[in-house]
Amino acid sequence: MQKHTMRVPIIKINDNSTAYTNDTIIKEDRLNLYLNGSKIISTMCILKDQDSYAVGFLMSEGVIENIDDIRDIEISRNGLNVYINAIINDDNMSNLFHEKTLTSGCCVGVSANFEGKIIEKFLSQKIEFSIEQIKQSLYEFQKNTDLFSLTGCVHKAMLFCDDKIFTSEDIGRHNALDKALGKAKMARANTKEALLIVSGRLSMEMVIKCAMHDIPVVVSNAATTALGIKSAQNLGITLIGFARNGNLNIYTHSNRIKLNQKCN
Repeated sequence: MQKHTMRVPIIKINDNSTAYTNDTIIKEDRLNLYLNGSKIISTMCILKDQDSYAVGFLMSEGVIENIDDIRDIEISRNGLNVYINAIINDDNMSNLFHEKTLTSGCCVGVSANFEGKIIEKFLSQKIEFSIEQIKQSLYEFQKNTDLFSLTGCVHKAMLFCDDKIFTSEDIGRHNALDKALGKAKMARANTKEALLIVSGRLSMEMVIKCAMHDIPVVVSNAATTALGIKSAQNLGITLIGFARNGNLNIYTHSNRIKLNQKCN
């Protein structure tokens, strides 16, 4: 963990004391992504799971459509660059540079504009999850990672699919999600029957990323936005927010959740 954190001097004030001490904080760096020899994007992130981030981001944007289209992937020795050679979708590649939408919050997330294309997609999987399954998955999700315990400054994404769990964390919720998705794709996991849990709000951009990977059920311990709900409704995604302390709110497509009792 030392390479991802650093110690800084602080003055710590409690109710009855003031003291000079040290605090552990997260370290972010600028990661450069090169595709087929050209630099396409730079993003601020934790230098951890850089290859997974690159795969998840490019597949979330539709630039790479299949994991088998990747010929090779390499992380530079200093960890600051990822090099990918792959077969790409040229139209979606052009969307990275035209009609971009800066995502809300976290300052590092960038999503291409898929309106008019992705809206035609509708996830119709009949898979069901019980409330107990969701609560058990939340129990696993809520276990603190080393980085969060040390700094309290990371978002987390946890993908449950193929009886495996793919977990990632980063300073940005979009980056954490891309890393988890990249890990699953690199493991050739079937995300069409997956349950995803993330920290942070469920905005439209987060929902669209999930739709690009055919994830039917998305859960957050935080809130969702109006466009997040509208996108999930249109795309066939079961959207759940405020999943904490034994409670949760189901916003869309509740047919995938087996309720313990009838609604009043």
